[in-house]
Amino acid sequence: MTNLLVELQTEELPPKALRKLSEAFAEGVQKSLDEAHFLEEGSKTTVYGAPRRLAVHITNVRAVSPDETFRQKLVPVKVGIAADGSATPALKKKMAALGIDCPVEKLERVNDGKNEQLVYEGVRPGSELAPALQKALDYAVKHLPIPKVMTYQLADGETTVSFVRPVRYLTALYGADVVPVVLFGLNAGRTTRGHRFHTHEPIEIADADSYEAAMRAAFVEPCYDARRERIETELKARAEALNATPIMPEDLLEEVSALTEWPVIYESQFEKEFLQVPEECLILTMQLNQKYFALRDASGKLMNRFLLVSQLVAKDGGKAISEGNARVVRARLADAKFFYDQDRLTTLESRVDGLRHVVYHNKLGSQYERMLRVRAIAGAIADLIGANRAEAERAATLAKADLRTLMVGEFPELQGIMGEYYAHHDKEADDVALAIREHYQPRYAGDALPSTPVSLAVALADKLETLVGLFGIGQLPTGEKDPFALRRHALGVLRMLIEKELHVSLPEMIDAAWAAEKEVPGVTDNRPALAEFFADRLRVMLRDRGATAQEADAILALNLAKLADIPKRLAAVQAFMALPESEALSAANKRIGNILKKVEGHVEDVIDISNLKEDAEKRLFEELSAIEPEADVLYAEGRFEEMLVLIAKLRAPVDAFFESVMVNAEDPALRANRLALLKRLYLVMNRVAEIARLAK
Repeated sequence: MTNLLVELQTEELPPKALRKLSEAFAEGVQKSLDEAHFLEEGSKTTVYGAPRRLAVHITNVRAVSPDETFRQKLVPVKVGIAADGSATPALKKKMAALGIDCPVEKLERVNDGKNEQLVYEGVRPGSELAPALQKALDYAVKHLPIPKVMTYQLADGETTVSFVRPVRYLTALYGADVVPVVLFGLNAGRTTRGHRFHTHEPIEIADADSYEAAMRAAFVEPCYDARRERIETELKARAEALNATPIMPEDLLEEVSALTEWPVIYESQFEKEFLQVPEECLILTMQLNQKYFALRDASGKLMNRFLLVSQLVAKDGGKAISEGNARVVRARLADAKFFYDQDRLTTLESRVDGLRHVVYHNKLGSQYERMLRVRAIAGAIADLIGANRAEAERAATLAKADLRTLMVGEFPELQGIMGEYYAHHDKEADDVALAIREHYQPRYAGDALPSTPVSLAVALADKLETLVGLFGIGQLPTGEKDPFALRRHALGVLRMLIEKELHVSLPEMIDAAWAAEKEVPGVTDNRPALAEFFADRLRVMLRDRGATAQEADAILALNLAKLADIPKRLAAVQAFMALPESEALSAANKRIGNILKKVEGHVEDVIDISNLKEDAEKRLFEELSAIEPEADVLYAEGRFEEMLVLIAKLRAPVDAFFESVMVNAEDPALRANRLALLKRLYLVMNRVAEIARLAK
């Protein structure tokens, strides 16, 4: 089998979209050819993506697709066959349209349940690669995830086309042969371009398998992942030579991999005086503005050196590049230092009033009005969780004040972080300053949680105010859209309650938020919908932590107000499910629940021992009475797994009860007593989770 190469050589592609574009292009070509049966078993696809090219290499590609047996339904027999047995005009027209030439007597007759149909079975000859590749390219280009389309004119000066960027060369090689396809007004050939600065003439690709070598000889690493690995390896090596560690966030590595065709690492530096500025400002300035990789020394402190990724092999070893980047970063860091120095001339407290001019939501008022609500909620939550109320209210008052600073105006990513620095400068209490930083946490899945009770109070207040307020004006997330990140806020609240083991009622906290939010004109009480939203998020969280749908439902069915012990409940339920008694007890529990639901009127709480007539009900009462005190102690101590193991001992008496005792006895007193026994059993069994939900 022969291998295939296709490349679109373009102007610079958008770096943040390059990986998806290259993968989608390769997948589109591969998928289309595979569906057309041009790929042999074991065919492999290699994706290429560089700043000025999208390419794909596919092995074991057929020159001609195999013949294909097919069956084609034509028309009903009564429509296609004339009285004399000849083909009717309708049948002839149908066969001509499908390109079928076959005597009528060789057509099959198949009953489809309604009519007897004429069916043709034949062999469709294989097709050539060129038209199939043309179709594949058209499909791949049409289905690219292009972030923003560019319209440009072709070389004829008349035709206008749209694509992510102008395409300059089209290469399509099957082995050493050019496949005659056309795209964007370009006829396929074997010509492409190498590095923009290190090569000046077009280069020729000899065959599909020499593409990588030809590109590397032209100072282009065509493989995205290989480029990224090279960058990461060389950054670490250069940093190690400096006894340092590079700061390499994933998104920055991805971006520089998409910006460089032939990555080369150089070192540069800035004046030590800039290290007086908070390191977050320096790092963000280097990363966002210049795509530099900051360095930490062996003790973890930020250094006044950094690494940069260029795509030029400098004749002077990079001296000019290093000096040029030092000049550029100096100006950027000088701006950051100016912002920092200017911001500290004014206290955070004096900036709070300026929040009146920052719109939070057109229906919910300004950030100042929101601050007042968050402060009230934070105070209430502080009381609930045992945090310092005064510090929580103080932190909530100052939490958004850094939005009015120059530094956060330039770098919104630093909100909260700069607030902490400025709070320390203003001599605010340490817990207040820390809460200003941490009240945004968790920002994303897996992010750290606030570390102190004061931080937790403000973070919970901030998220609950958002949820209650936006639910109150009907801004609920949909299946596709969640512009205010309400799902993330809800999961953040749940994580704080559970992982920080806060034994506080979620409904009580929602009520505290509503008490502040109800004063806003136009906000309605939508707490029931919000409670259901939290339940859905909790269900998702439990599933993510390994719970089955049954296990999650069993826990959520209790409508727990305090969520801190949910992980222990889940572990207990999962351990219970592994017990041999679990299936029978779950089924029995479901049966008991159904019996109690059908009872009209009140079921008594007190069991009359003298009215226990059958041996089976006496035994159940005795064994239930024996384990109940210990079960109460285990539950109170949160030893849920041990409690369910203890309850599993009731399987035999429960089975015996249902085998030999008639619950709905004719004697009203007897029936009431047996229902009371079942009620007591049901309450004991379902304290950790609703066991009936675990029944198959």
